[in-house]
Order: sequence, then C-alpha cells, then structure tokens
Amino acid sequence: LMSQIFVIFSFVVVFKLAKEFLKNEVHALLSVLLLEGIYFYNFTTPEFNVNVCQIPFWTLTVYYFWQSLKDEKVKNFILFGLFAGLGVLSKYLFIYLLIGIVIFFIFRLNKNKKFNYKYLIPIPVFLLILAPHLIWLVDNDFRTITYGLKRASLEDSNFLNHFLYPLKFIIKQIGILIPFFGLLSLVVPQFKFKLKFHDEKLTYLISVTLLPIFLMLLTSIIFELNIRTMWMTPFYLFFGLLFIYFFKSTINLNYLRRFIII
Repeated sequence: LMSQIFVIFSFVVVFKLAKEFLKNEVHALLSVLLLEGIYFYNFTTPEFNVNVCQIPFWTLTVYYFWQSLKDEKVKNFILFGLFAGLGVLSKYLFIYLLIGIVIFFIFRLNKNKKFNYKYLIPIPVFLLILAPHLIWLVDNDFRTITYGLKRASLEDSNFLNHFLYPLKFIIKQIGILIPFFGLLSLVVPQFKFKLKFHDEKLTYLISVTLLPIFLMLLTSIIFELNIRTMWMTPFYLFFGLLFIYFFKSTINLNYLRRFIII
C-alpha cells in the first residue's frame, strides 16, 4: 500500500509540473500515462524498498527547484532543500539528480548574470537534514558506503569491466524503455523534433532526466561500477514529460483515438 501511495503521489507531482510546462491537460496526462510503460512503475511497485522511497522526493525536488527559480519565493527554496535532503537520506544515488540540477543552475546563472541571495537558502536546510546522518556515518566507519561499493562489485577489479559493466547497463536500459517507446508511438506517429537549447524548460528536463543517467553510465565506465537495474527506479520519472515536450507539436490525438478513448 505504501509503495502504491508513493508512486501515485509522485505521478500527481509529475502531472502538476507537466501542466505548467505543456499548457495542455491532455498532453500532461499523457506524459504521466506513458510512465506506466516503464518497468519500475508497474511490475515492481508492490515491493516497498529504498528505491521506491526515493520516488516522491525525486519528483518534489525537481518540482520545487523549478518553482524556486520561477518565483524566487523563500518557501519554495526551503522546500527544495528539505526534499533534496530527504532524497539523499533515502538513497545516496539521489546525488546524481542533484548534480544534474546544479549543472543546470550553473549554466542558467552564467547565462543570466544574476545572483539572488535566496539561492543560498536550500544549502543550510539541506545540511541540517543530513547532519544527524553524517555524524552517524563517521561514527560507524562509513559502513553504508562500503556496503554499496560491495554491492556494485567494485572490489572485483578487472580492466574489461570498464567496458562490460557499461555495456550491460546500456542494454538493460534499452530493454526497460522498449514498452515506453511503444506507447509513445501511439501518441507520436512520427518522431520529429528540433533541439532548442535556448528553451529553458527543455534544458531543465534534459538536466533532470538524461544527464543523471549519463552520469551513472560515466561512473560505471570510470569506476567499473556494476549498476543494478533497480537502482535506476527514480531516474525515469520525468521521461514522459521530456518526450511529450519534445514532440508536443506533432502529437496527433486523432491517431491516438484509434487505440483509446479520451
């Protein structure tokens, strides 16, 4: 039950951001429905574990960071720091999302040449949330980190692993996404789009979806990390929104009505 609540709540947050980005409720709904084509949000959801625990914090972090930049309200900066901290507490891999967000923020800051003191608000909130855990980590010889490295087969060093583990990772991700793209093809008969990097919304979506996955792949290549499939559970939460945003001008609802009734 908790697992289903976490997944449904996260879908609601995705829908809220999708409505804001797409300005179309049907398109926003489609961006959520497409997620049901991803293995992590259907077959595996009866199990409540740390991967599922990340899901609501992942969506809330993405949502409130965008809201913070949009209106620069203190409340949203605090909530962003809070959910980012809770996300890292749920699982350390959450840091890959935060790296994507930080990279986007740096580029945005460099582009706009404008700094607001409110940008610093999430930092103390984030550190305050993590402080008890950091103290525990030091007192317990970083055992959670050593456990994670052992699970990733980092101790079994072999030069070929620099290639084999990333290749295995790529093949698994392609397999996971086949049903997703199958559903997407019902909505978008022709995959035609133009990348517009001056589009801040598109850049943000790429930063919180494709960039964290690329960073995971890079980590696997450099450190011989054997990435377990379930670790990627939260990474695809905004994939529906990203691809609907890509193809929003070519979405054909009449084509879709051949398969379902809207």
